[in-house]
Amino acid sequence: MRRYGWVIRLRPEHRETYLRLHAAVWPGVEQTLRQANIRNYSIFLHGDLLFGYYEYVGDDHEADQRRIAADPETQAWWKLTDPCQESLADPGSGQWWAPMREIWHLSEETA
Repeated sequence: MRRYGWVIRLRPEHRETYLRLHAAVWPGVEQTLRQANIRNYSIFLHGDLLFGYYEYVGDDHEADQRRIAADPETQAWWKLTDPCQESLADPGSGQWWAPMREIWHLSEETA
């Protein structure tokens, strides 16, 4: 399992729309994420920053990301959510959400 953290800016004028959408994420979008080996996906909000976290349990993260991007229902979802966001990713990186580097993790205690 590998952990991923991402950050993006939430446009203040679209805050209520984004929160409303995420109060009832489409089941097909959730199913696609699960089929792409994504687990424990959470999005946190601080001011106008969104922090996303998930655990990846597959063997080919890039291929699974392409599978998510190719899903028509996910594409329709992004047409609603993308205007609510402002990317912080490096220009030309091909990323929408900016990846974050994990610098510390508290693992379970071993006896």
